[in-house]
Amino acid sequence: MSAQSPARWTDPEQQELEERVAAAELAWLSMDVDVQTLRVEIDNFALIHHQLLGPLYARLDELDALVAEAVAARTGRPEDLRRAAEARQQVEELPDLDALFDSVQEQREQSGRGEEAAPPPPAAPTRVRPGREAQRIYRELVRRAHPDLTTDPAEQQRRAAFLVRVNEAYAFGDAAALEGLAAEWSTAPEAAPAVDAPDRSDWLRRRLDWLTAKIAETATEQVRLELTPMGQLLALAPQDPDRLLEQLAEELLAKAADRQAELERLLGGPGPVDGDGSQPVGDNGTDPIHPQPSHAQESHTMFAQIPTADAAAVPADAALLDVREQDEWDAGHVDGALHIPLGQVIARLGELPDEKLYVLCRVGGRSAQVVQYLVQQGRDAVNVDGGMHAWQGAGRPMVSSTGQDAFVL
Repeated sequence: MSAQSPARWTDPEQQELEERVAAAELAWLSMDVDVQTLRVEIDNFALIHHQLLGPLYARLDELDALVAEAVAARTGRPEDLRRAAEARQQVEELPDLDALFDSVQEQREQSGRGEEAAPPPPAAPTRVRPGREAQRIYRELVRRAHPDLTTDPAEQQRRAAFLVRVNEAYAFGDAAALEGLAAEWSTAPEAAPAVDAPDRSDWLRRRLDWLTAKIAETATEQVRLELTPMGQLLALAPQDPDRLLEQLAEELLAKAADRQAELERLLGGPGPVDGDGSQPVGDNGTDPIHPQPSHAQESHTMFAQIPTADAAAVPADAALLDVREQDEWDAGHVDGALHIPLGQVIARLGELPDEKLYVLCRVGGRSAQVVQYLVQQGRDAVNVDGGMHAWQGAGRPMVSSTGQDAFVL
């Protein structure tokens, strides 16, 4: 009969500390992953918000200034003049799309001549939120490779350098790169502090105090991120921020249309000025003061209504451009349409046909931005009102990339 080894005695107090530290580490790491994920999502959302909606906000500011200047020119009242001056101060310079287009064309010409061209600007991210697979791999990697899981300085430095690569891959939503990093980490040795060290209990108490402070610090950072302007905006649709941007674009376009109509009324454009159909008079009862050629009139044509067509009226053989994202295209699109996501349109202008182009997106917001730009470039472009939703509602044919029944995502 073989002798059995005596059961190893475990200090109950140390065992309790071990359990509390393990629970605190799990809670902190989970919270830290959530905060890092939120930070990436807010950064990406802010970037795309600026790229897509910045020109629309600038357009609204310009229209507000033009309206205020037209009112001041009609009334001459000091208060209206002050408001016009303040509105003009709020205007930010519109993006120089012509310069951007020219730079892209110059790069292409240099490439065609075999000259060394300057590196192109980095491509804009096409999605705000990384995919679920990327999120899953990222969380698992951070839990396994976090620097604070070891006390060895060299190991902490190695883990920190590794997580820099992990965070970079996650920022681009690159699931394939994250999978490669996960495979790399699974073969690397992991250092761990000794379990039976004489001063283990003291270390556990210090570790628990540190973890408690880190949990509080991480919770504070999460609240700070959530209360930022972009954080509060993202919270309106955390699971579908891309659709939120599209809705915001629709709202801004509607506001711009209202401002444009008001400006046309003030400048003597279509429609009566007053409710009774008469022309307005100044405060002294005289005829209104019509502004001389000025910044307001010179800028008037900048914001003319873009060409629009009903989905049902688009010719069957029309050239179509779909500016939605890849997943939207895969779910359902018009057979034969050209697919260029919104963020790639300027860089791929050379792919557009010279004929009249009908531009589509989901409901018409993104396509309106593209049409506005194309018209400014002298191209014949038309926005399909209501986008693919209107196309589907009109019973127009659609196909999917998967061979399944097509639908509008």
